[in-house]
Amino acid sequence: MPEEIPDLIAASRNVESAYMEWRQYQRSQKHLNEMRRKLYEETRLYRFYSSTTFPWPAQAPGYMRALMLRGAELHRSNPPDIEDAIRVRVDRQRLLDDGTRRAAILVEESALRAQPFPGEVMRDQLNHLLVAMRRPNISLGIVPIEGRRVQKPAENFHLYDEAQVFIELLTAAVTITQPREIALYVQLFNDLTADAVFGSKAQTLINAAIRALN
Repeated sequence: MPEEIPDLIAASRNVESAYMEWRQYQRSQKHLNEMRRKLYEETRLYRFYSSTTFPWPAQAPGYMRALMLRGAELHRSNPPDIEDAIRVRVDRQRLLDDGTRRAAILVEESALRAQPFPGEVMRDQLNHLLVAMRRPNISLGIVPIEGRRVQKPAENFHLYDEAQVFIELLTAAVTITQPREIALYVQLFNDLTADAVFGSKAQTLINAAIRALN
């Protein structure tokens, strides 16, 4: 049917890159972090939802390092360029400095409370969130553990404008470009936004998580 043509075109263009196993790229963290550079540069609205970790615009360098080392450990690799990869990711964060791009970030409160890394790494990261949310072009919402909600927790996903969705799985990353599927993730993000708290309420939850650190 005619209305299905955009989805079919997107699927045919995306067939080779739709599923990417992490282990294939663990030999070079720098290369992994340089992928999709053109997408990052062309995007004007980044939207992120995470139930487990913090997305790249809001990551402190120490947290980046801990994530990369954990991924290398999981996949039994030993990438020699983690420090180079951190510099690439920090440079990517600077895309938000020119004032033409915005980032909307949603994080589950359970991610604040989790302690997958040493206390000093998590404390630095949570304080980094407090700094990031003061920026006028970054919106940070926390989905509370308690209270009613429209949507249950979902898989981590990134929305780049309405051109692409990037989903993080344990073993691989899935890229979605079909307009119909992207629209569903936009609706999911909007529903999760309705469940989140912002501003001083979000700060209260982050500060409580900092106090709870061992």
